[in-house]
Amino acid sequence: MTTQTRLRSPFGSSFYVANIMEIFERLAWYGFFTVSSLYMTSPVLQGGMGFSDEQRGFLQGLVPFCIYLLPALTGALGDRYGYKKMLLVAFAMMTPCYYLLGQVNSYSTFFLAFMGVAIGAGIFKPLITGTVSHATNDSNRSLGFGVFYMMVNVGGFLGPVIAGIMRDTSWDMVFIMAAVWIAINFIPVTLFYKDPTEEIRKNTPAKPLKDILIEMREVLGNGRFALLVFPILIAFMLPGTKLITEQFAYSFIGIWLVINLIWHVLAPKSGKAWYSSKIAMGNKPFLLLILILSGFWLVYMQIFITLPLFIRDYVDSSDLVQLAYLLHPSFGEAASYVNVPQLSQAITALATQFDYNQSASFHKAYLELTNYNVRIPSDVLTQHLTSLNNLSQEEISALAAQWANDYRQFKPEYIAAVNFGSIVLLQVLVSALSARFKTFYVIIAGALMIASSYLLLANNNAGAIVSGSLAVAALLIFSLGEMMASPKQQEYVASVMPKDKAAMYQGYLYTASAIGFLFAGKLSGWGYNKWAVEANEPGSFWLLCAAIAFITALALWLFNYFAAEKLEKAQQDAEVALDPH
Repeated sequence: MTTQTRLRSPFGSSFYVANIMEIFERLAWYGFFTVSSLYMTSPVLQGGMGFSDEQRGFLQGLVPFCIYLLPALTGALGDRYGYKKMLLVAFAMMTPCYYLLGQVNSYSTFFLAFMGVAIGAGIFKPLITGTVSHATNDSNRSLGFGVFYMMVNVGGFLGPVIAGIMRDTSWDMVFIMAAVWIAINFIPVTLFYKDPTEEIRKNTPAKPLKDILIEMREVLGNGRFALLVFPILIAFMLPGTKLITEQFAYSFIGIWLVINLIWHVLAPKSGKAWYSSKIAMGNKPFLLLILILSGFWLVYMQIFITLPLFIRDYVDSSDLVQLAYLLHPSFGEAASYVNVPQLSQAITALATQFDYNQSASFHKAYLELTNYNVRIPSDVLTQHLTSLNNLSQEEISALAAQWANDYRQFKPEYIAAVNFGSIVLLQVLVSALSARFKTFYVIIAGALMIASSYLLLANNNAGAIVSGSLAVAALLIFSLGEMMASPKQQEYVASVMPKDKAAMYQGYLYTASAIGFLFAGKLSGWGYNKWAVEANEPGSFWLLCAAIAFITALALWLFNYFAAEKLEKAQQDAEVALDPH
């Protein structure tokens, strides 16, 4: 017997160019997105936007939702017009839009700039992944994508760290730096990128739009189903913008459901036009799986959009500050920088801003000061706030300097970077260990670990403060859960679907991420404001997140036990039942 060992092919230049562009794009995205909650809710005096949590949550849900849905369209545009041209379009959109995010001063203009970033990122995402796929083959594809996702997390780690340094100067510098990262990508795409479009067309003919729509109907449902669902999703999110009220949104959803029910009953069984057809769902077990996994992505996103706020408001990270100074004084200073002149202005404003005969006013003052990277003990805050009007400006400046020295905190974005750093260091090991177990058990275990991490954060109701080291421990547990569950979802779908349809269903699985991210913004904006800001019980928010993660794990186990074997049959039924006109 002879054993032939297939040697791994070396990577071509296109592979390295794609990875370089991915790093710079991730530096821009995570450099901004990790601090986006802080920027959007920080007071205008500090250079932030001063948005409410509901407004912030709407944007942070809608934009990732668009980024994960757009590739279905933008990938086809790359096949038609060329990868290189569309990459240039993506960079031409993202560069000015990142810059404008730091220049605009109204909600509407910020929304437009943010959506510009979303569209550019939605164009970039499938093209860069397609380039890596084309630049690898069966002998090196596994390693190639491993390197690619490593670069994603390298950018995710360095982006927030650099953004933290930039915002010491001003918030504007965060966005200027993000725009610079994207602009750098014009160099490799113009000078070194070899457009693979023609070769891809030869090897894999592009699908006509009609075939893509037929696939969508088989997997998700027909046009009437989309018309039912999307207005409901939009109406559910819009109250966060203050354009409509919650009551109006829920009234609209109820009326829309009734209209579509009547429409469905009256429609003929086989209408000639899509709008005259009955509502038809695609692969129902797969839609159920999407719904279950959207719960995972809902709680996953809280690490990026809610945890930075929680660290700012309810984590005493002075222990991490001390550790940073022990490692090196300059690192300690950079990791806990306080802008003393801005803090002095904030203290001056507090003298007339609140009625300190009410306990709620002290809580608001406490939260206001956390925006400046200090955490003032309640007894110290009580002692000084009632006498601020009697202090001269020089005395207030001296007080600000004293508070900056005594009560400075570790930057939230630096703590959040632990997530990316741990993935860079441990993902290969975790993947190797988890390969010994059944895929769906690994996903369930990952969801349970994420739930456990949130339970650690939940023990701080009634204003109790979590230590910085405990927050880091919770984040490390979360990261292990992410490393277990996130990569295995695609593998699970491939294992339970027909082989000739596995790739198609893996692509549509991103719908779960999109839906989860959309509702994550809603949950973060509404939940954090309700429990943390208003009720001073942020632990209740994390208990809710833990409960959702536990329910997701249970639902996934039930799905695998009762419904997984029905996926293949449902696909066959969908091909027969849906009329592709």
